[in-house]
Amino acid sequence: MVNNKKSNKYFFIFSFYRFINLKNKDSIKKKLDLYFQNKLMRGTILLADEGINGTISGTQIDLEKAIKIIKKFLNIRKLEIKVNKNKFLPFNKMKVRLKKEIVSFGEHHINIKNVGKYIEPKDWDEFINEKNIKLIDTRNIFEIKIGKFNSSINPKTKCFREFSKNFDKLKLNKNDNIAMYCTGGIRCEKASSYLKQIGYRNVSQLRGGIINYLEYKKNSRQPKKMQWKGECFVFDNRVTVNNDLDKGKFKQCFGCRVPLSKKDLKSKFYKKGVHCHHCVDTRSADQIKKSEMRQSQIETYDKISQNRV
Repeated sequence: MVNNKKSNKYFFIFSFYRFINLKNKDSIKKKLDLYFQNKLMRGTILLADEGINGTISGTQIDLEKAIKIIKKFLNIRKLEIKVNKNKFLPFNKMKVRLKKEIVSFGEHHINIKNVGKYIEPKDWDEFINEKNIKLIDTRNIFEIKIGKFNSSINPKTKCFREFSKNFDKLKLNKNDNIAMYCTGGIRCEKASSYLKQIGYRNVSQLRGGIINYLEYKKNSRQPKKMQWKGECFVFDNRVTVNNDLDKGKFKQCFGCRVPLSKKDLKSKFYKKGVHCHHCVDTRSADQIKKSEMRQSQIETYDKISQNRV
């Protein structure tokens, strides 16, 4: 799956999903919990009636074995997988969770088999430069703020469940040429399926999302001219990744999970592990007290660990 002589110096991150009818998600969870027990792998796997969605990190060998086991448990041959490297495990625990949806869209029943046309990363820049393209970013407001493709439209969603309602407010014509993108491709699967379901005729999506696009650009022999600007938010301890898919420059607020720039960290409203300027007025006194206790425990543990070294 991965061939890199320097791979033993890194941990790998495998992100994957598959929309498939799972009738036995409870038993699959039990099998996966047992398999990952006491293994040096970290991450999150979501199981729902509609399929599987996960990101796990570990050594290349361990992850490739895990993917084979997952395919066996689900009785499938294909799994949409994206591979990235990192110098540390970007998750704290290994969790397998049961959910209603593997990506929460809301009340609509979506036929995922009828998705938009896939545009490969190598063709994406040229495709979105066409004059008649309406480029939609399906991610949330805080993600778009730190990085996006040029000329993209922001539906201003606080969570993906708001997408259908906010998209309707854009009042696009059902004959418009619509292109969509997200972090890893899975949100576009639902968003493009929804648009086709309600009558939009010309819907396309970036295959594998921003991460796949950046991976292509990183490995391309062509000059790195790209339509992407900024960093990409990821749902793990890296917080963001830059154009080379290395850990980005943003930190994350424990209170609201919003990524913070160096300027944000200097704000008088920022308190490590507790709150930032985004959430200082929304967190209750009880929440703040619990966060302060948690942060104090973390700092005490860190001091003890350093003294032992």
